[in-house]
Amino acid sequence: MNAEYSAEQIEQILRKYLPPEEGYQRTVLEAMNYSVLAGGKRIRPRLMGEAFRLFGGEGDVVEPFMAAMEMIHTYSLVHDDLPAMDNDTLRRGKPTTWSKYGEDMGILTGDCLLTYAFETAAQAFSCTADAARVGQALGILAAKAGIYGMAGGQVVDVEKTGQPVTAEELDFIYRLKTGALLEASLMIGAVLAGADEKQTQVMERIGTDVGLAFQIRDDILDVVSSEEELGKPIGSDERNAKTTYVSLYGLEAAQREVTRRSEEAVELLQALPGDTSFFRAFIEKLEKRNK
Repeated sequence: MNAEYSAEQIEQILRKYLPPEEGYQRTVLEAMNYSVLAGGKRIRPRLMGEAFRLFGGEGDVVEPFMAAMEMIHTYSLVHDDLPAMDNDTLRRGKPTTWSKYGEDMGILTGDCLLTYAFETAAQAFSCTADAARVGQALGILAAKAGIYGMAGGQVVDVEKTGQPVTAEELDFIYRLKTGALLEASLMIGAVLAGADEKQTQVMERIGTDVGLAFQIRDDILDVVSSEEELGKPIGSDERNAKTTYVSLYGLEAAQREVTRRSEEAVELLQALPGDTSFFRAFIEKLEKRNK
């Protein structure tokens, strides 16, 4: 197996597929590129690329999907920060897109990133003779980003702001809002490499566990971390009257759930072929992350 994707390689892939900043719509193109290149952990494209390699994938067919996934994730953050949503002015230590370019351009930037993501992913058809795999991957991307995936989770999250939220509803929000794109990243990498249906389902379950662990850890950091360390305002959950695992169960119980979900994800790795050491190390690091 080749070496893991480096941060530099992932940045190069993203830059390769971003649009040139030209034409009458240049402002939104600048805002799109600003938003994607503002930094971030690049968790989703990295997971996708490593899943592709785990199942013996070769070539660059996965790269348009890696870029597309980060565009979709970024659009969700751009819209999350809007005044009608979380009303945040700082993201990754920089001004949020709407606060830099205006609320109107913030809305349009998210719209354009989502649409351009599918235009980008469709370029994978020219990278392989196996069009069926690309078609299946596009279906996964659409489903996990849409009303039965991330966007659906955001709908319930927004509607429930300031209202009592049950444990079942909170799990639903987290599974969709955060877990769906992580599930998609692992599934798409596997599908493009030729994984079978059972293996793809295992990848989806790992994504679910990782997504829940990631979001609950976010809840914890929003309480115990600092603005300098996170690169964004802390205490936003409390300020926006949002129910979280911390407000529902307390800090200690929330961290126990992070650990439980992480251990479950590691256990699922045993059903996969090849060297899963990257995923094992990734999950363990995620469990204890501080930003």
